[in-house]
Amino acid sequence: MKKIAIGCDEAAYDLKHIIMEFLESLGYETEDYGVYNKDASLYPDTAVKVASAVSKGKHDRGILLCGTGIGMAISANKVPGIRAAVCHDCYSAERSRKSNNAQIMTMGSRVIGAELAKQLVEIWMKSEFQGGGSTSKVDKIMEYEKGFISGGVCSCKE
Repeated sequence: MKKIAIGCDEAAYDLKHIIMEFLESLGYETEDYGVYNKDASLYPDTAVKVASAVSKGKHDRGILLCGTGIGMAISANKVPGIRAAVCHDCYSAERSRKSNNAQIMTMGSRVIGAELAKQLVEIWMKSEFQGGGSTSKVDKIMEYEKGFISGGVCSCKE
């Protein structure tokens, strides 16, 4: 059984609970990383908690929710080893896994409704990295990341 980390800001508090119930109905185990009420919060804190847990292998995947999904993705992608993608349609949900091996999906509660969010979660959870031509691209992303972390100069051509 896959273990899924989930977190949100106050804008997506209600959607988080809908998604957690949905995941559990599909047989997945979830762990809630907050927020735990509708008080104003700083979404980067939640994003980094979830992304760190996924990066360390505590969870197989993570789902982050905010108003647009964008801020959560940007924040989660600051954690080394993480690939987080905003998913607001079926194709992006599927391809974020199959082509980019994203471990975290983000969605915006002000962009999509609960039923579409559940559909996207199901597609994303069923999708696996296909490798093939995408492997070298994902490897290159990780190579650049390692170069920036070590303080080296990236090998990109200007």
